[in-house]
Amino acid sequence: MGSARERPARLAEKLLHIRNSLGLSQGDMLSRLGMDEKIYRFYISNYETGRREPTLLVLLEYARAANVHVEALIDDELDLPARLPAQSKSVGVRRASAPRSKSKKRSL
Repeated sequence: MGSARERPARLAEKLLHIRNSLGLSQGDMLSRLGMDEKIYRFYISNYETGRREPTLLVLLEYARAANVHVEALIDDELDLPARLPAQSKSVGVRRASAPRSKSKKRSL
């Protein structure tokens, strides 16, 4: 069958950063996402440790809670803004330590 889909290496770190920046417990984060009827609280822990990948709809709710574009969550070359939720919708901050290689092709 097919191979596993590539995962952003920094996604778990960013999701944990969002929850901590908002000062929420895992249960509170679940409520903030509006997902307390759809997913289990232990999923939040699994997202934050990289054991489980959130659905696109869950990622969208994380992005809304932090007031960032979803791209800021999934692009490993972007950092989240220093303050969350961001004052204005943020596309993220390009990482100075990880310049993008022009010769590297991005696959879809």
